[in-house]
Amino acid sequence: MTRLRRAAGLAAALTGTLAALLAPAVAQAAPAADPADCLRATAEHPDAEQARLQDARTAAFTERSGLDGLPRAFPAALCSARSARQAERIVTGWGRALWQAGVDRAQGRRPSGELPALDDRPLYWTRLAMTVQLARWQPAFAVDGAALRSRFEDASRGLDDGFGDGSGGSPDVRHVFISGFDPYGLDTEPRRANPAGAAVLQLHGGRITLADGSTAEVRAVVLPVRYGDFDRGIVERAYGKHLEPGPQAADLITSISQGYPGVFTLEAWAGRARSADPATDNLAARSGGTRTHPVDAPGLGEGPEFIRTSLPTDAMTAVQQPFPVYLNTAVTEIPAGGEYPVDREDGPTEGSRAVNGGGGGYLSNEVAYRSNRLRLELAPDLPGGHLHTPVLTGLPTEQDRLTAPEFERNEAAIAAEVRAILGSARL
Repeated sequence: MTRLRRAAGLAAALTGTLAALLAPAVAQAAPAADPADCLRATAEHPDAEQARLQDARTAAFTERSGLDGLPRAFPAALCSARSARQAERIVTGWGRALWQAGVDRAQGRRPSGELPALDDRPLYWTRLAMTVQLARWQPAFAVDGAALRSRFEDASRGLDDGFGDGSGGSPDVRHVFISGFDPYGLDTEPRRANPAGAAVLQLHGGRITLADGSTAEVRAVVLPVRYGDFDRGIVERAYGKHLEPGPQAADLITSISQGYPGVFTLEAWAGRARSADPATDNLAARSGGTRTHPVDAPGLGEGPEFIRTSLPTDAMTAVQQPFPVYLNTAVTEIPAGGEYPVDREDGPTEGSRAVNGGGGGYLSNEVAYRSNRLRLELAPDLPGGHLHTPVLTGLPTEQDRLTAPEFERNEAAIAAEVRAILGSARL
């Protein structure tokens, strides 16, 4: 048995879906070289996210979740590639396998490891560990490393997945497409989770009953907290196919992120600008925009300064347990003819320049703007907007502990209420 088959067998044993996902890559691969000959001892230039894996607690999320077999087997698969095209197939297959493993774990189909099922952190840290291995790989042929990293990221974040596994499913089933985010703020607390990411992992591929009695299938992606990925169009890639006519078309879209303590907010307005500096993203990058000098994000198509939500906010704000749900109409703008930012509680005024939407001037606001700008272009009558979850609290004070009962209860309560908010819609 070759090393590749042993590695693929280990990965396939992690979950029943992996064998099918990895079969194309395995079938095309030649016997593997020894990973010790094919991978550098370390990545030459680890980025700020990858560098956080030096903290033993971050590596523990993979080891204690049952996902550790994937990064153990990935190097042998990489070393089996004999061409750039084959490498792309292998990287895509393993990215899809990681995404499915994360979804299966969140939904209780993968009862392994010590950490709770509803936890987005294992998927995040395992993905990063595998990108380090990809960076260490030294193929004997030319490859575009950045393109392979992007392909792996997209596949491992759910961008390749679709409604009805690509068949479109039953015409009687509605389609709800949502996005969450990775954990962030990890320099001050590397154990942080993101309840938006956890909620969408739990909902992905499942069905919910809507307020009008109809059934909706939910599909989801988990987006990075990185300006550069937004500049390169990850939001448009994620949402685009669900806003065009066809079997993948959505009936409702919403981005979801972590927001304010103790409350859910539906953001009435998304603003065009970045203005969050000095806040940084997960790569320690700044946007270049501040409250007094907002900037447009690179790659944005034409659109208004502010876009109003078209979600059924009256129905959604009727959900009030266990957290209240509010419609947030506040924005920050530079009024027409003015020079300085003005905070407004009742939305923007005509001709103003966007500074902050309801979600601020960071990536929460930007995902709402980008997805809904595209919605206005491709499907203007579609319900779409942005939902902020409460801040997830309850991490244990003991720094060597990764979870606690209060943390797990809060995470589960937020995810359950996201389901209820989505279910309140009538389509």
